[in-house]
Amino acid sequence: MTRYFFDIRDGDELVPDEEGVDMPDVEAAQEEAAQTLADLARQKIRGLSFHHLAVEVRDLDGPVLEANFTWRSFSKH
Repeated sequence: MTRYFFDIRDGDELVPDEEGVDMPDVEAAQEEAAQTLADLARQKIRGLSFHHLAVEVRDLDGPVLEANFTWRSFSKH
């Protein structure tokens, strides 16, 4: 098992994961990052015309992967 940390980037703000989660492999960490990002996007997308979210995954040796979600709304008047 490897301990993975899931840091959340919300716009310019970074919220580090201080505890981490033990997972069997990087594929499990990738699934967790994708699910976390989807959950965050559902919470944040309402009412904003542009936003960037990311889940930055690291282990004790450093960065492992990053999942990003950016949306932009274009109004037609």
